Amino acid sequence: MSLSSSIPWQAKIAAKLLLARLPFDYSAWRKLRIFRHGSMNLPAYAHSVFHTHYRAARAAGLADRYVALELGPGDSLFSALIAHSYGAAKTSLIDVGAFADFELAAYHRMADFLSERHLPVASIHDATTVEEILRRCNSEYHTQGLIALGKVDSDSIDFLWSHAVLEHVRLSEFASTIRESFRVLRHGGIASHCVDLRDHLGGRLNHLRLSQRLWEHPLMARSGFYTNRIQYSQMLQIFGEAGFRIQHVKPKRWPQLPTPKHRLNSTFRQLDDHELMVHGFDVVLIKD
Repeated sequence: MSLSSSIPWQAKIAAKLLLARLPFDYSAWRKLRIFRHGSMNLPAYAHSVFHTHYRAARAAGLADRYVALELGPGDSLFSALIAHSYGAAKTSLIDVGAFADFELAAYHRMADFLSERHLPVASIHDATTVEEILRRCNSEYHTQGLIALGKVDSDSIDFLWSHAVLEHVRLSEFASTIRESFRVLRHGGIASHCVDLRDHLGGRLNHLRLSQRLWEHPLMARSGFYTNRIQYSQMLQIFGEAGFRIQHVKPKRWPQLPTPKHRLNSTFRQLDDHELMVHGFDVVLIKD
């Protein structure tokens, strides 16, 4: 058993609430492996994530040349290089903060990774800034979240994807984010998402123990473990209400509830066990 898995979920919340109040920026926490936004600064992982969504989009009819948009690139902008290698004419990367690593050597490693796999790679090794690398890949990075998404032209994107991101969108902004995603896609455009519904305190349902008033408090929401707690069926409903057609969905289920149902907040105790046992899903959406 790892040290992390042995720490009670209540202690993890208390520790992260305390740590989040300390006067350090995100880059410092990332170096300490605290409050990391995924593993997208690892070339093999970043490539695997992109290829998963690209393969799903190609199966749904994505053309060879396309305009792409990633929601939540996290700790790197590797997706710009990877999408360029896979035929993207332009890529926009949108996040809610400036979390990406801007160390040039990291992008050289990503380019080398792609080259070793005989993929076409933008010439970047003489670039002096990551901004220049983005320009050579015809890519943009925006860190204003929903505001930035709202500035993307309507009907301009062919392929939109996110990986373990949608569950982190604030509850108050989730439906708007999905509606904006629908707006920016062209007719026939494809969105591919991987959603993780587990708590980020140990991979169970401990986040469903607390009331909405407490969970949505800004102190909780800005402390590195927030998820919006939108459940599987409700999320699919929001996709449909935005106008999307669900082309494919693959739920992932626990064999049994990992957290006793009687311990959950009354809002979630009312849900069917079958619903609560979905701990994540992959979905492909089409704008007809």
